Amino acid sequence: MFALTLLSGRWKMTILHKLSKKDLRFTELKECIPNISDRMLSLHLKEMEQDGLVERNVFAEVPPRVEYKLTASTQDLIPIWDKLDVWGNNHRDIQENKVQSLGERL
Repeated sequence: MFALTLLSGRWKMTILHKLSKKDLRFTELKECIPNISDRMLSLHLKEMEQDGLVERNVFAEVPPRVEYKLTASTQDLIPIWDKLDVWGNNHRDIQENKVQSLGERL
């Protein structure tokens, strides 16, 4: 599936989810995702820019300011992410209830 190929990568969905809230600078993204290395964040951002998932905006300021934002095409994914979030929370609850039930039986 082409979509999964574009979105595959340990941090890509997390990065895109953070950018769905607002445009962010590199350091702001790094603060939102504390376990990602600078190298991995940079690599994923470059890949997603090449794939047309994010836009990199450079502002003519001193020092230069760079912000990342979702492309219009990627913004179409926001309702899908919201549904995945609901599904994930429901699935987690089901799994936790199974573990609790199993623990009570033992």
